[in-house]
Amino acid sequence: MHLHRPKKIPSKILTVNQLEEFGRVQLSPSFFMRDFLYSEISQIENIPNIPHYPEAAIETGSMLCQKVLEPLQKAFGRISIRSGYRCPEVNAKGAENKNQYRCASNERNYARHIWDYPDKHGNYGAMACVVVNSYLKHYATTKDWETLSLWLTENLSDYSEIHFFPKLCAFNISWSETPKKIIRSSIRNSKMCGTHC
Repeated sequence: MHLHRPKKIPSKILTVNQLEEFGRVQLSPSFFMRDFLYSEISQIENIPNIPHYPEAAIETGSMLCQKVLEPLQKAFGRISIRSGYRCPEVNAKGAENKNQYRCASNERNYARHIWDYPDKHGNYGAMACVVVNSYLKHYATTKDWETLSLWLTENLSDYSEIHFFPKLCAFNISWSETPKKIIRSSIRNSKMCGTHC
């Protein structure tokens, strides 16, 4: 697989040019690093959403895209990224004041939305919140998330965690060095909660 990668990734991203080059890193055939850097929290709170460890973010993000998101998009057509990478400062702002922006603590999001830090066990991973565009009409009329959930578990062998949300049937989905195989849903009146819910 030939992917566009700059010849050298700086250990710290300090300039606009460096951030532009970082955003051009191709994580998989369909996805670039820049696709995962946008954050409403970053925009409103004026906190740059830049990894502390760019190489680690690239490696874990590449696994998420290649092992999980590419197979999903191949099956359903275009998927939209709602939330991807968060630096520790952005995630902490989202979690403060009793979870003001619906973010788990940094400790819980290491190796999840915070791609460049390992979890407490030393394992790396990456997570994104996505929408399956072609599923929106079906969900709007039926509120059926279970069918999509079952497809994910039966066809994406490399997922670690999945968590469904009511708006747009968006869901967090992750890759991990040590997959947990957990499914959760925050959609009311769910008939099933999935594995280890």
